[in-house]
Amino acid sequence: MDSQAPLRPLAFACFIFLCSSFWAANGMHARVGAAAADGESRRMRLHTDGSRGDAHAWPGYLYTRAVGRCTPQFWSSGAEPWPNIVPQEAAVAKVFGSRSVERYGPRLTLLEATMRTDDIGGSAFVKLVKQGSAALLNAYTRRGFPFDSWEVKALLLEALVSEEAAVVQTERFEQANESCV
Repeated sequence: MDSQAPLRPLAFACFIFLCSSFWAANGMHARVGAAAADGESRRMRLHTDGSRGDAHAWPGYLYTRAVGRCTPQFWSSGAEPWPNIVPQEAAVAKVFGSRSVERYGPRLTLLEATMRTDDIGGSAFVKLVKQGSAALLNAYTRRGFPFDSWEVKALLLEALVSEEAAVVQTERFEQANESCV
């Protein structure tokens, strides 16, 4: 009988945990059912603290896009060392050639190119240098990447001719970056 005495508090704690989980789930489903019965629309509301959903709903999960091993976000995070042949401080103009100076200037580095956030709704050329820089790093470090390093450099320079060419090439680089392993 003495050997079971230490187990009683643990069993009681497990029982309380399971019951509270069950009651919480019932409360959540009851609220959803009550809102639907009242005829309320299930539209999202943005609160002052930035959260979304009904004022009395259970907190939800924040879904984010996974950052793959080959995306510009991955390379700018510092999660993996950069190849020695193209250090983070290397200028885009030196890596991709003098034709890129006209679009990006002489001081933009590869790290800054992968970190850019003005590519959303921005110029096609901004997106091109961001995805092209990641593609170049992937060409140097990932076996089976669909482009060789010289090919990435040549394709980026060819895409600088027009905005339409930049959009098309950016999509190709982005697809290769997101699908690589």
